[in-house]
Amino acid sequence: MSTKIKFSIITVVLNNERYIERAIKSVVSQIYKNYEYIVVDGGSKDKTQDILKKYKKKISKIIIKKDKNMWQAMNRGISASKGEIICIINSDDYFTRNALKIVNKYFQSHNIDYFFGAVKKRKIFYHFNPENIFYKFNCYPSHSISFFVKKKIHKDLGYYDEDLKFCADYSFFYKLFNSKKYKYKNGKKSELLGYFNTRGLSSRVGFFKTLYYESVVRLRNKQNLLFVFLIFFLRILNKLRNKLFYFR
Repeated sequence: MSTKIKFSIITVVLNNERYIERAIKSVVSQIYKNYEYIVVDGGSKDKTQDILKKYKKKISKIIIKKDKNMWQAMNRGISASKGEIICIINSDDYFTRNALKIVNKYFQSHNIDYFFGAVKKRKIFYHFNPENIFYKFNCYPSHSISFFVKKKIHKDLGYYDEDLKFCADYSFFYKLFNSKKYKYKNGKKSELLGYFNTRGLSSRVGFFKTLYYESVVRLRNKQNLLFVFLIFFLRILNKLRNKLFYFR
């Protein structure tokens, strides 16, 4: 690892004139400056591309190309990147000014391959429990903003599965968390990296659709079929139980 780490920050966007400028500003205003910023636009028809043009001198690379889903767009950004560390920031979300400075400190101080930091959703999420991946996916703070990974790991484990409409990040995380050869750290609650928009696309995917794709991810990664069915039905039962308590 170089003494001054170069980050590759990637944003994928499609028709998000409402929030894209906020995301861009949060990247280009970072205190830590050794980064490249790549924006991949899937062919926006609103004012998104006008906003990208406004910041073209501050954005390292703008890729405008129609894609089949956001995972393909992310993979394009990763393929075009030249930094040592990859981070995805959704166009709905935004960094704190100290985000890269905080993450740089961890990579410099520890021999790690990936990092999860604190992110504000409804509250601040910062706990990371990769051993829980066996039975649940919500064991990390966030994919957007929070997750920083060495590019070489994508070369080892592959990029995001473009055949999955949802939850391709789960598939990548399943492989990553189950591998014992990669070292990690997670940040402190007080070291906030950014803010996650809970009304963004990823937060609007329904319970049953998410559960279906979670099961697909597990089966594609060769988790025991009976155990996957058990998780599936237990999650449904838990959902029904919560509904009943809510209406009491």
